[in-house]
Amino acid sequence: MSYELVRGTRDLLPDEVRRWRQIEEAFRAVAGRYNYREIRFPVLEHTELFTRGIGEATEVVGKQMFTFPDQKGRSLSLRPEGTASAVRAYLTAGLHINDPFQKWFYLGPMFRYEKPQKGRYRQFGQYGVEVFGSLEPSVDAEVIGLAWTLMTELGLRGLRLKLNSIGCAADRAQYHEVLRAHFAPSIGSMCTDCRRRLDENPLRILDCKEPVCQAFIAEAPGSADHLCADCSAHFAAVRAHLDRLELAYEIDPRLVRGLDYYTRTVFELVSAELGAQDALLGGGRYDGLVETLGGPPTPGIGFAGGTDRLALVLESKPMDEAQIDLFLAALGDDGRALALQLADALRRRGVRVDLDHRGRKLGKQLAEANRLNARTLLVVGDDEVAARRGRLKTMATGDEREVDLDAAALADALEGA
Repeated sequence: MSYELVRGTRDLLPDEVRRWRQIEEAFRAVAGRYNYREIRFPVLEHTELFTRGIGEATEVVGKQMFTFPDQKGRSLSLRPEGTASAVRAYLTAGLHINDPFQKWFYLGPMFRYEKPQKGRYRQFGQYGVEVFGSLEPSVDAEVIGLAWTLMTELGLRGLRLKLNSIGCAADRAQYHEVLRAHFAPSIGSMCTDCRRRLDENPLRILDCKEPVCQAFIAEAPGSADHLCADCSAHFAAVRAHLDRLELAYEIDPRLVRGLDYYTRTVFELVSAELGAQDALLGGGRYDGLVETLGGPPTPGIGFAGGTDRLALVLESKPMDEAQIDLFLAALGDDGRALALQLADALRRRGVRVDLDHRGRKLGKQLAEANRLNARTLLVVGDDEVAARRGRLKTMATGDEREVDLDAAALADALEGA
């Protein structure tokens, strides 16, 4: 019997994992510089967390969640995104009472029932940040700056920042009516989803990707033209901070993001290296989400990006060659036994060591040392076992020196090799 992957999932083989680790380690390093701390939340949540937090009229909740009953009939869902879970964790831990200002980052798998395609899977990796407890425009600029720094650290160029404000709840209610008035005369010529969205949430029409709708969307009024005085001042302050940080941006008046919890600042970071689907990451404010999920009024802001898509963009970027410190070429039973003993002792000292486990001839083992990009090579055969000494070869130069076959002596020799 053969087993196939579940549709929309994939294995990450070791070479791909190296790229993912490069992304994850860069993200952890950059987030740490900004004093963001890592959080990990469950893959499973109660479905209501997402229906209330994200919005029942969204594509994510309406079409894309993996939802099922548990043994007691309670509805559970695999998490489709991270922000709602982060808010739940914030409230569960009582931080809204004890320590309301928090800066977090996370990494992990998310799940959405979408049509699989290159760079888009039903189980996908996501990285993101969340900040709770500040309405200051400087936080908006910091979050955007962190995203920009991460991409430049990974070697991406040609970045563009798209920026908009969709205002507060009152602004959005007014803007909904403006959009309904705009789209109503032509809604019969638009896609089926947009006809539904006109009544449910006309803001979602601006997120539509169907070609038949694009001309009508291009002519739609922008949200930033319908902001109250406070939201307009906040947006101006965010732009002023970005100017001070020398982060170039372009106002996209129809950028709204795909989830209902967004307020005020919304943004996307895009790359020319991605083609038509050019978004690397996106985010914005969600100043009402904590309250929606049962907490007190608490401002929040964050962003999220897909690890799969970012790894795809980075395919053409060089990675540091994976390298081991020492390859032990073992010959004969006694040589293999000593090589295994030395490898174990050196590994306990933090040295990266590999050796042959297939009883191959010396030539094959030397080829393996080259394939593994070993920094040094040591042959351990009958003569070396008898003398308890061998010759340590530096692969880059071909230089050799005699060493004792003792873990401590070898570790010292490797430091100088």
